[in-house]
Amino acid sequence: MEFRILGPIEASRNGDRIALSGMKAQTVLAALLLARGRVVSDARLSTLLWGWNPPATMSAQIYTYVSRLRKRLGPEVDLVRQPPGYLILTNDARVDAVEFERLDTEGRRAHAERRFDRAAALLRSALDLWRGPALANVTEHLAEAELPRLEEAWTATLEHRIDADLAIGRHHDLVPELAGLVARFPVRESLRAQFMTALSHSGRQSDALNTYHQGRRLLADELGVDPGPELTRAYYAVLEGDLEHPAQARLVAVPPRPPQSEPSQVLPLAPSPATMPSAGIDLVGREEVLAALRSRLTENMPPPDQRAPDPGRTPRRVLLTGMPGSGKTALALSAATSLAAQYPDGRLYADLTRLDGTPADVRQVLLRLLRTLDPEGAPLDEGGETLDDLIHRYRTRTVARRILVVLDGAVGDRQIQPLLPAGPDAAVLLTARRPLATVPPTGTVHIGALPRTDSLSLLAALVGADRVAADPDAAEEIAGHCAGLPLALRIAGARLAARPHWPLARLAQRLAPSSTRLRELRYGDLDLTRDFASCLPGIDAHDHGRLARLSAVTSGPFRAGAGARAMGLPVQRAEDFLEDLVDAALLETAGLDRKRRPLYRFHPLVRLFAAALPDESAEAFDDAVA
Repeated sequence: MEFRILGPIEASRNGDRIALSGMKAQTVLAALLLARGRVVSDARLSTLLWGWNPPATMSAQIYTYVSRLRKRLGPEVDLVRQPPGYLILTNDARVDAVEFERLDTEGRRAHAERRFDRAAALLRSALDLWRGPALANVTEHLAEAELPRLEEAWTATLEHRIDADLAIGRHHDLVPELAGLVARFPVRESLRAQFMTALSHSGRQSDALNTYHQGRRLLADELGVDPGPELTRAYYAVLEGDLEHPAQARLVAVPPRPPQSEPSQVLPLAPSPATMPSAGIDLVGREEVLAALRSRLTENMPPPDQRAPDPGRTPRRVLLTGMPGSGKTALALSAATSLAAQYPDGRLYADLTRLDGTPADVRQVLLRLLRTLDPEGAPLDEGGETLDDLIHRYRTRTVARRILVVLDGAVGDRQIQPLLPAGPDAAVLLTARRPLATVPPTGTVHIGALPRTDSLSLLAALVGADRVAADPDAAEEIAGHCAGLPLALRIAGARLAARPHWPLARLAQRLAPSSTRLRELRYGDLDLTRDFASCLPGIDAHDHGRLARLSAVTSGPFRAGAGARAMGLPVQRAEDFLEDLVDAALLETAGLDRKRRPLYRFHPLVRLFAAALPDESAEAFDDAVA
């Protein structure tokens, strides 16, 4: 018998394909094969089949899928029920992913032993096992979890095969293949370095150097980084004609200074102010959002050496919105830090929200910004200068500067108006829980919950990949209880990091009861309940009870009519209240139904917060929180 997962999921016996019974059964089979004889728990199978929203009958459905697979596959393999899940024993069956790893290991060993012909043949055989994208007919949840790992393995094997081909002199044959690969993976530096090597050995040194400079610009524009050691070594090897042995091209010493083929940027004479805090590690899985922020903040940006401001340019104003704990601040700081070259006159940061969720005093924020912009200037008379005086000073200081100002936690338009820099080459990046009239919709970027795969990656970054790999089922459960909210994952990760003796399963068990989950999601200064409570000032005190009753609606999207019935309100009044909750970041919009009526939904953790609100007065709530 043979199983194939490096393409569409297939099973065959004596060359005859076995008909499997649909995507769900194929997903179960693929998950069990990928586990390599280990038990896959019902909880993990449920997540891979249905994501965060499994049906009530999930255990029965999983049993049905396994039973169908047993019937189709016959006695040659063993599908075993072993609590808390299932495992597959393939016995003598051939699995293409296992064969791929075997050939890859033998090929790399031959490469290390400098048997390059043998290495190239083995690695090519490994790559030939792929029949297209792996896991092509499984659920998106399984694909999200496993496809990145498989595709990275494919790419690494491909790079080793190309290394072997370069070592045996197949430069001309490799040029077309590498041109396509570099176009497909433009920021993968190892492939670009190999392309430069192939071009140089084909007598195309100018094309090799151009390939380097294209990659350098892409890395700067897309990721805000310089070329790494491998690509830099290849660049100098081409310049110095030191690529006589391609297999050793990566061993060329890195020069102490990066190449300068384009004019240096004009920097201000005085050190530019930079008050950005560290962004932390909340950025896992936010690459597309980060790229969107960078794009909007650099759109129609003049060249760095053009110092005279253009009055015809429109100031850049970008708004990042999302619910409490979604990682807005970390994203904004990362984007701003990566744009130091584009804003050489400074990157300033101001927090506009106090810990209790109330707005920071605009006057005090202006005083801090002015001291940062002009630390050696005339002293500021904190008591004698009016707010208008401070605004005038601030706009005068910023009118001719190319600066980026991050205004974090904006509460409203009236608060931010005095803090907007005056110059056409200045930019503002705001974070807020709701849209602001100051920023048009085209300049607004919204972030939601993290996908499951990224949630697990963030958890691994916080507690260690080895610890997560040792108990993947418990990691899945923790990520599920945190429902994709970065702050919840940070708290869970902080608790586990502070207790290295805890198995992940212990925290998963503590998070499991919904009645105590929010209480468990506290650590040090991090408190999910407090962050949610900071949204309540936007809701009338007598409406807290209505919010509690609203939490009883369906866990999925719901219409205003369902909310009206839960709260005991007329539909129109209920819809107005639901929109107030959206503005307060306590509810999310979920599109429109078939009759073009708005749909709403709770984030799972916000639902737990709302359900715990007392159905009395604001004073009762304050007493409960205290």
